[in-house]
Parts: sequence; C-alpha cells; structure tokens
Amino acid sequence: MSTTESEAGGLADDRPLLGRTSTAERVADILRTRVAEGYFPPGERLSEDSIGKALGVSRNTLREAFRLLTHERLLVHQLNRGVFVRVLAVEDVEDIYRTRRLVECAVVRGLGAPPFPLGGLDKAVTDGERAARRWEWKGVSTANIHFHRELVALAGSPRTDELMRGVLAELRLAFHVVADPRRLHEPYLVRNRQILECLRTGDNAAGEQLLAGYLDDSRTQLAEVYARHIETGNWGA
Repeated sequence: MSTTESEAGGLADDRPLLGRTSTAERVADILRTRVAEGYFPPGERLSEDSIGKALGVSRNTLREAFRLLTHERLLVHQLNRGVFVRVLAVEDVEDIYRTRRLVECAVVRGLGAPPFPLGGLDKAVTDGERAARRWEWKGVSTANIHFHRELVALAGSPRTDELMRGVLAELRLAFHVVADPRRLHEPYLVRNRQILECLRTGDNAAGEQLLAGYLDDSRTQLAEVYARHIETGNWGA
C-alpha cells in the first residue's frame, strides 16, 4: 500500500499547525498524531511528494521528520523502497502494555487529593460513547487513545506526555489488525467511565485497580488476536 496524493490531501488541514517556521519536529508531531488516530495503517508506504505537498514543507524537512519517527519505532526505512509505517511484532504489543501499566498506574497512584482537571478525560469518555451509539468503531478507538493520553496528562509532566504519545501511537498500529473492532473496544467504554468516576470522587486506589485489570485484559485480548494475524498474514482493518 502507498499513500496517494488524494489520501494525503487531508494533511493540508494540518498545515496551520506548523506555524511560521516549518520544523521537522512539528511535522513529526502531525504525522505521529495521524498514526495514533488510525489514518496510516501498518505497511503503508508514505509518499514524500504527496505528504510534502500537503503540508507545504521541503523534502529535507520531511525526511528529518521521517527519521525522528523511525527512531520512535513508528516508521521503518527500506533501502531503495522508501519509508513505511511499521508492522509490529507480538513482542512489541506485549512491551507496549508493560510500559503502559507502569506509567498509567503510577500516574493514578500519584495524583494525590482531588479535585483533578478531568475535563479532557470526561470529553474522551463522552466522545467514545457517542461514537459507539453511531457504530463508528474507529471513532471509539480514537476516543480511547485520547482517554489514556488525557489520563497520563493528569501527572502534569511534559516528559511523560511525550513518552506516552509515542507509545499510544504504536498501540494504534496494533489495532489495525483487528477484524472486529467493536468486540475490542466496546467493553472498555464502561470501564473508562468507571475509572473517570473513581477519579471524580477521589478514590484513586479503586481507579488504579480498575485500570490495572483493564490493561491486563486488553493486553491478553489484543496479543492473542495479533498473534493469529501474524501467523496467517491476514491484516484486517
């Protein structure tokens, strides 16, 4: 698969995010977000021409952004073929969840006493529930990613935010293999709201316990599905 000019055209909407100085870091941030929101599936070739034109950046700037995202394990460079969105191994999925459990549970554990700024978390829960009512499972997946990003943001740590942006973008690559996204995402809508309500009432211990079980169940479910797809080579959407 390859990104065509029309498919990359949606990136033109992101051009204002670059500001007056189009840096590789800003381009990388835009592309990372696009990966995290499911626009670029695993194995897709990223076209320098179409993406560079859509964002209005030079080839050198774009190549530097690709290099940054390759270092983050979101992209891979194949000699004489170009740059592709990375296809994860089962071990990658397991490691992603180990990292998430360490970071996310520690964030909830260390929150202290309420009130907490839960506006972003509340919106992510509501967005996921609204998308589910419309049977928009890609939207549910995106809202779920936003939920966990907002959860980590409660720590108020730019370094932790940066770490988790990359981790959650990698996670989205694994979601692409799931042929039944409803089965993967729907059960966690209720659990997201339960965690939110624990934090709203200041019951951090219960919130952490719910979150730990949530991540363990999600890891088991996704790793099993992913292993089957790796074995068969059947990459469902």
